[in-house]
Amino acid sequence: QVQLVESGGGLVQAGGSLRLSCAASGRTFSTYPMGWFRQAPGKEREFVAAISWSGGYTYYADFLKGRFTISRDNAKNTVYLQMNSLKPEDTAVYYCAASVSHSGSRLMGEYDYWGQGTQVTVSS
Repeated sequence: QVQLVESGGGLVQAGGSLRLSCAASGRTFSTYPMGWFRQAPGKEREFVAAISWSGGYTYYADFLKGRFTISRDNAKNTVYLQMNSLKPEDTAVYYCAASVSHSGSRLMGEYDYWGQGTQVTVSS
């Protein structure tokens, strides 16, 4: 069992940056591929980024165009999402998720554990 807790969300002006963190419980965190998803009001949850268990492989949604970076520190049981050049359309609740067996997946159904989410609001 893995418990995930996101933090780092908040209100930021367009063009600004935020770093989200996702702290995981459990000794097996380092074996889990991880992902970030987001859900804007009235929209479906969508894939943002994913990272392999070792951190050696990363995957991103095409719409990001290099603005976000996913990373992890297995010694701290934490995965991060650095978000730069934020836009109002990035406003959403951001969720981290852990997958038992699918690395780099963009599909919600292939993630087994989810955090409660953290709100990111980008003002224009």
